[in-house]
Amino acid sequence: MFFKQVRRNAAKNRKGNGLFFGSLVISIVAFYTLLSLGEQDVMRYLATVESDAVRKLMMLLPVVYMVSLFFVFFLVYFACRYQTDRRRRELGMYLMLGMRRSRLFFMLFCETLWSSLLSLLIGLPIALFLTEGISLATAKVVGIGIIGHRFSLSPYGLLWTVCGFVLVQLLSMAIICARLAKTQPADLFGSGDTKKQTVMSATASTLFFAAGLLLLLIAYYLGIAQMRTLRLSVLLSLVACGILGTFLLYRGLGGFLGARIRRKSPGALGLQTFTARQVQENVLSQHQSLAVSSLLLLMALACISYGISMGFGRSDDSRSVDFSLFDEEQQIDAILEKDDIRGMVKDAYPLYLSMVKDDYYFGGEKTFDTQKLADALRTIDGSDNMIENLHLEYIIAESSYNRILKNIGKEELHLEGKQAALCSSLARDGDFGTILEGALKKGVSIGIDGKDYGILPTLYYHNVVADRAITLYMALIVPDDLYQTLARNQEPYCRNLSLSDEVVESMGLMQAVQKMNSLLTASGIEYDSFLGGIGRNLFYTVAASYLTIYLGILFWLIANTVIGLNYLISQRQTKGRYETLAILGADTDSMCRSVKKQIGIYFSLVLCVALVSSAAAIYTMFTSFTKLPLGASISTVAALSAAALAFFGAVEAVYIYIVKRTAVREIKDSAAEQRDL
Repeated sequence: MFFKQVRRNAAKNRKGNGLFFGSLVISIVAFYTLLSLGEQDVMRYLATVESDAVRKLMMLLPVVYMVSLFFVFFLVYFACRYQTDRRRRELGMYLMLGMRRSRLFFMLFCETLWSSLLSLLIGLPIALFLTEGISLATAKVVGIGIIGHRFSLSPYGLLWTVCGFVLVQLLSMAIICARLAKTQPADLFGSGDTKKQTVMSATASTLFFAAGLLLLLIAYYLGIAQMRTLRLSVLLSLVACGILGTFLLYRGLGGFLGARIRRKSPGALGLQTFTARQVQENVLSQHQSLAVSSLLLLMALACISYGISMGFGRSDDSRSVDFSLFDEEQQIDAILEKDDIRGMVKDAYPLYLSMVKDDYYFGGEKTFDTQKLADALRTIDGSDNMIENLHLEYIIAESSYNRILKNIGKEELHLEGKQAALCSSLARDGDFGTILEGALKKGVSIGIDGKDYGILPTLYYHNVVADRAITLYMALIVPDDLYQTLARNQEPYCRNLSLSDEVVESMGLMQAVQKMNSLLTASGIEYDSFLGGIGRNLFYTVAASYLTIYLGILFWLIANTVIGLNYLISQRQTKGRYETLAILGADTDSMCRSVKKQIGIYFSLVLCVALVSSAAAIYTMFTSFTKLPLGASISTVAALSAAALAFFGAVEAVYIYIVKRTAVREIKDSAAEQRDL
């Protein structure tokens, strides 16, 4: 009979608080998705090419897991607290009928465990489906297709998902039971203690509100105008002003709303003034929770925006060379003549890349003259560091770079007369490429041995080797005859290979690269493979995108749940006011409309500040802390950002709808109780 009652109570609680139960399921999905990361196809593949980086990432996951547990604990605690507050009379009646407190607490713990079991039974299958989809989608996004996919179940992820989830559930219930142990049965028949408002003068409220607004504006200014220097003092000032400004803004917002209510009260109809006063009281009594929720939403939007841009903004245009061979020419030729290798190769060519002769680089009479390029750079903001480090030490033969362009289907160079072109491996990172190309478009030349060589207005950034055997800060692409004059080493730097288009089309890029990789490994030759570049790109996608989106969704979930549950708890505490309204003649529909309007305003007060702050934060992040890679698909990032914003709006609408429905149901239940009396 006892356990039948437990199941009935648990079912009643789930039906009466779908927001709580849904949050539990999402928490389970989030935990397992994080903890099973090492078992996903993408991570298994990464472990073969970026093992050290993957190992460090796996070491970081327990820390992220503990941080997640910390935040989820508060989510569960607020939800459990609301759950018990709405059952105060029921619990008080159990005690009045003679149930021992120990048995009552045991019943509550059993209900918690039963709800946890059902949440796990629903959440874990969803998590398994989601992790499989993420594994396939991540590989698809970076353009390598399905990598020998197989279904994976992570025992480690299952164990710690169950343990962590049950732990926060039981710990939350233990704290709540400790509070109930000090409460007398008669006290449970009330609606709970209403927070007393802190009396504050209109002047003080105005000062708090103005100070908060001013600090937020200072934070926005520091982020937008001063963070490009990336100074620690500016960063600390920005964070301090942003956090303190948010708290002060909400601290004074209640008084601001009060003044507005006083102006509109004489002409207010129906329950308009009551609605506004309820919102004002919630802001006054819960200003700290509103500030925390707004900051959590700010972090959520910033994390999700960063994850989308870094994960999906990477261009697949980085594949320019499939393999670079470093060995004696005779040995390379012998290997390329093997039937199994020759049939897979579209093109094999020497890469003529060399440092310039000492006379041209170490201050001799024939030193490169980069004065005109420096002058063009000075006209562009943010180029000071580039001018200080402006130097040319590497040159590339035009014929070698044209082979690279030809194999990737790009237009080849045609250097006529005294012309050259600039190439940089750093062109994809930050503002470097944008600033340098902006200078080239102004029409610059470089002096070589007293002669001016015009530089093409286009900056070239394609990799000249398969992976990262060499990083070119700035290299000069020159005609072959000039290369022979300037090059310190006349021998080829390496031999580059490009895979046959037919082989890639029939086998897929991933499988073709892996097969050639195994053949070259068996030959014993020293080489670099595009495989390493794929692995690195994937690792950046997973590390930068996966974890930040995960944290963003977690912050988002907690912020919305806290906002909703705080309002519902407040409504429970002021339940008597609605009963008084009914006695005074207010109909149920009017009270329900009032509650809905209160919830809409309550959420809007948090969302408006969070959206404005997040817009400033995202702008700061992508103009100071990080940049989209050169060649990234801006249209793709913009489309995904728009989709994410639409999804954000839809989820917020669902949350607001659920909270409204729950609040309205309580009003109607209370009205029904009064009619029965």
